[in-house]
Amino acid sequence: MDKLSDALEKLKLVSTDGTTDSVEGCLDCLLKALANNNTEASVKIQEMNILHDLLALLNPKSSCTPKIANIIAEVAKNEFMRTPCVEAGLIPPLIQLLNSSDQEVLLQTGRALGNICYDSHSLQAQLISMGVIPVLVKLLGIHSHNTALTEMCLIAFGNLAELESSKEEFASTSIADELVRLFQKQTEHEKKEMIFEVLAPLAENDVIKLQLVEAGLVECLLEVVTKTVDGESEEDVVQLKTASDLMVLLLLGDESMQKLFEGGKGNVFQRVLSWIPSRNHQLQLAGALAIANFARNDGNCIHMVDTGIVQKLLELLDRHVEEGNVTVQHAALSALRNLAIPVVNKSKMLAAGVADVVLKFLHSEMPPVQFKLLGTLRMLIDTQDEAAKQLGTNGKLVQRLVEWCQAKEHAGVMGESNRLLSALIRHSKSKEVIQTVIQHGGVKHLVTMATSEHMIMQNEALVALGLIGGLDLVAAEKDFVGANLVSVLHTLLVDERSAPEIKYNSMVLLCSLMSSEPLHKEIQSLEFISVVSKLRAHDNKTVSHQASLTEQRLTAQS
Repeated sequence: MDKLSDALEKLKLVSTDGTTDSVEGCLDCLLKALANNNTEASVKIQEMNILHDLLALLNPKSSCTPKIANIIAEVAKNEFMRTPCVEAGLIPPLIQLLNSSDQEVLLQTGRALGNICYDSHSLQAQLISMGVIPVLVKLLGIHSHNTALTEMCLIAFGNLAELESSKEEFASTSIADELVRLFQKQTEHEKKEMIFEVLAPLAENDVIKLQLVEAGLVECLLEVVTKTVDGESEEDVVQLKTASDLMVLLLLGDESMQKLFEGGKGNVFQRVLSWIPSRNHQLQLAGALAIANFARNDGNCIHMVDTGIVQKLLELLDRHVEEGNVTVQHAALSALRNLAIPVVNKSKMLAAGVADVVLKFLHSEMPPVQFKLLGTLRMLIDTQDEAAKQLGTNGKLVQRLVEWCQAKEHAGVMGESNRLLSALIRHSKSKEVIQTVIQHGGVKHLVTMATSEHMIMQNEALVALGLIGGLDLVAAEKDFVGANLVSVLHTLLVDERSAPEIKYNSMVLLCSLMSSEPLHKEIQSLEFISVVSKLRAHDNKTVSHQASLTEQRLTAQS
């Protein structure tokens, strides 16, 4: 340690007027000390305020520069030294050194900047604002033959790409072309993995997604899948998962997805279709997720249903009914739900037996599967009265919905269960469906749904309750009283935040309740006349007109 102290003292002296040879000797001593005991040497460097001397020596034209940058990189491995490096003003001159043509200077400078800014989003953001991304992308293009420099750039990209502010900067460079070109040259698993780790965060940006597709990344990914699908080594399994996951991620962008769909005739789309019947669970998953992503506009959905994709998905689901792969179940149900959105697809999918296969998963205890199952059935029965009636009189289904309506620990499942329960009534307009819902205790959940913070759910509940009141009030009377429906309607009508549709449907429902003696008594006790009278002056003409009609009914029966 005495030799280190001597070297540091000498360095302080020569940093202003020393010769290159004497500086080199001091720097070699520092590097040796850091290699022996980095922490202890770094403490000594900090105590003697050497970082400012290193700043003075950082000269692009000096032969000492690679060693100085190396020392900074080694020192900055210690978390306690990073702030002192920033405070010493080392970042701006280091960034300037990235314009050097000396590959050793570039390598050590990149290491130094990476270590100083490690795990600090604020410092990484500072690098981005100082224009480091275009410089690094340019370096990757020029020095792609230099393995160490390439790895340095990839590590830097991986760190910077985690910041949202970096995506726009990356999108304005040739990063997509450079990474794809680099990927195509790689044969080693580790190098491919490094590139994958950069591609994944970058591909979250829709502009970069399209750039990667245009640069030919998809072809690279398909090649990886082909080479690894039958492999049993851990490397093959990892590469298959990474490549197929990235493929699905690229399809999340509207433009990149549509470019790859190519009217349903594209090579990529056809390859993805072939994954669904695969024996490999990872490919089944990626194939189903890809179909779900392609099914994000009506045109694509209609084409896929007309070309038989539904049957492939049903066969896939059938293979996963008993002790199946939950992620595959979830993905296949997601695809079916999206495909069921266009009106013209609903009857075709029902005829293909989609509802029957989906119902096989009613026993699932996995909330993600439950959620997608509910959403798929709700999409299928929209405007389909016969299907809604058939499902709405299915006691096992309605019983399960009532159970899930109480799943407070899973808000999504609870919300979808309520919405499907309401949809069965609204689309079937069937007394038999209403009786099934009443029999299994579903009415109280619809009343609770009417108090939801989501206006669309409130409205769906009120319409369903209105149909219950209109078609079988006698059977529902006890449940309406027990669920305090009249009080809920009073709250909705008094609340100024209630949307016009909510006020209108609340009054329609109120009118249908008046023929029930116990409900009528509750209505009288809450003095609805004054509440409704105020709504006659409502800005919405439909609400105003209904308020007049409701007031007349209330007055006539008071």
